[in-house]
Amino acid sequence: MPKLLNEVRNVMRTRHYSLRTEKTYINWIKQFIIFHKKRHPAELGGTEVAQFLSHLAVNRNVAASTQNQALAALLFLYRYVLKLELPWLEEVQRAKKPSRLPLVFTREEVQAILAQLTHTNWLMASLLYGSGLRLMECLRLRIKDVDFEYQQLTVRDGKGAKDRRTILPVTLVASLKQHRDRVKSLHQRDLRQGFGSVFLPHALNRKYPNASREWAWQYLFPAKKLSRDPLSGEIRRHHVGENALQRAIKGAIQAADIAKPGSCHTLRHSFATHLLEVGYDIRTVQELLGHQDLNTTMIYTHVLNRGGRGVRSPLDK
Repeated sequence: MPKLLNEVRNVMRTRHYSLRTEKTYINWIKQFIIFHKKRHPAELGGTEVAQFLSHLAVNRNVAASTQNQALAALLFLYRYVLKLELPWLEEVQRAKKPSRLPLVFTREEVQAILAQLTHTNWLMASLLYGSGLRLMECLRLRIKDVDFEYQQLTVRDGKGAKDRRTILPVTLVASLKQHRDRVKSLHQRDLRQGFGSVFLPHALNRKYPNASREWAWQYLFPAKKLSRDPLSGEIRRHHVGENALQRAIKGAIQAADIAKPGSCHTLRHSFATHLLEVGYDIRTVQELLGHQDLNTTMIYTHVLNRGGRGVRSPLDK
């Protein structure tokens, strides 16, 4: 099994998959092999894949998105590593995907949450709400992605490996500039100490050997400590970890005495809903969010304060 998993890692890195996706796929492939008594996947086929996926839905009661993630990992294994095509998996018992409306904060609740945060956590949370960023999109911002003149952010390699531009709130410009100056001082100190390198995607490190130490490529929200890159072994300063911001926002929701099970992503939901409330075109909101399908954005029309069709209760009349 170790030889097969190493081959999976090599193929994923050749195809430029993220380290996060690599770990997730490896985990699912391990579970698949263990489920079938450690038989080699080359000896198995569509029937065994269907059995494993049905087991996840029936016995482990996983969410539909989790089952789809496991399926994607196995399809990758067979298609790109074993060079085998699986038949159409008609016998799989699919996990049901519940139809849920996204949780949204009111404007007053957003202000109360932000008031509980300070320094970098406040700045990152403000971008999640003010620019509609996903958590990892915010953490992976680099210096070059912030355009103060045009008041916009460029999201690189977002969901679906797509780039997009979104708005930079005017109220954050001064704070972001001060934060950027502090980050620059930190980077200059790293350079003086012989470090200052940052991870570059794909083959940019080979194409531009000096780019990893250039100011423009540094993370906007760097980690406090240097760490060893798990792929190259080089000592680098990565971006801040997502757990810190997640814990800070959870704590802020509780401190603001808001009785909603919100998270970082709820701020993004609130961004979309509040834009639609004040009359912005839904296709504009779709573009800012980076949704491929308009139907994904349409769900926010059902959580507006006045309802998707502006209906008023007869009691209010």
